[in-house]
Amino acid sequence: MAQNGARGVQSVERALEILELITDVGGEVTLSELSAHTDLPLPTIHRLLRTLVGRGYARQLPNRRYSLGAKLIRLGEVAGSQLGGAATPYLKEIVDTLDETANMAILESDMVVYIAQVPSKHSMRMFTEVGHRAHLHDTGVGKAILGELDDAEVRRIVERTGMPTPTPKSLGTIDALLDELARVRERGYSIDEEEQELGVRCFSMIVPDAPTPMAISVSGPVSRVDDTFAERAVPTLRDAAAKISKTLAQQG
Repeated sequence: MAQNGARGVQSVERALEILELITDVGGEVTLSELSAHTDLPLPTIHRLLRTLVGRGYARQLPNRRYSLGAKLIRLGEVAGSQLGGAATPYLKEIVDTLDETANMAILESDMVVYIAQVPSKHSMRMFTEVGHRAHLHDTGVGKAILGELDDAEVRRIVERTGMPTPTPKSLGTIDALLDELARVRERGYSIDEEEQELGVRCFSMIVPDAPTPMAISVSGPVSRVDDTFAERAVPTLRDAAAKISKTLAQQG
């Protein structure tokens, strides 16, 4: 099997590059599009895709385009569960400090997927099921992740997913989103101002140097999650994000 110096097995690296390219363009791509985004010869791309399709990691659609395969779902679920497990002790620290629900989510195919949660003890609390997928533009974790991307990539994501508005306060235009992301980058955290659910406010922060884009959040009813709450929430989130980052680095 071909080797690529000290880096590893070349054929494996090329197959992973193909999967990453399919992911980066939204999960569906043609052979010519793959060829335009990589230095690999077209016969090599075709051979790698044939192998990936045969193993279930990619699939060919009726329109001859290629997409990610169902076998990746199980891998993603297990990986997400492991990441969520590593973060759960620090999400619990957030809840113990702020007494509101804490979540962690990762970027997956232009959406955020919640992979861990520690609920508040309040009877009236925010609840998002682990495994739930949501748009990036109308969630605190989503906007925290988008804040790490450049505006051109944000535009490409929105072109692929659209901008549904689940509440009257949701951002509905790309210009409004880019303005909001400029504020996210300046502050270092994002705020979901009842954009996903009326009556619920959320503060979120990116986990630095994570193996995949991820963010943590704390959320609750606007009656409790107010400006005074924000003064405590931001440093608490920053501390938890740093601890999660360090833990993931040690595990890697």
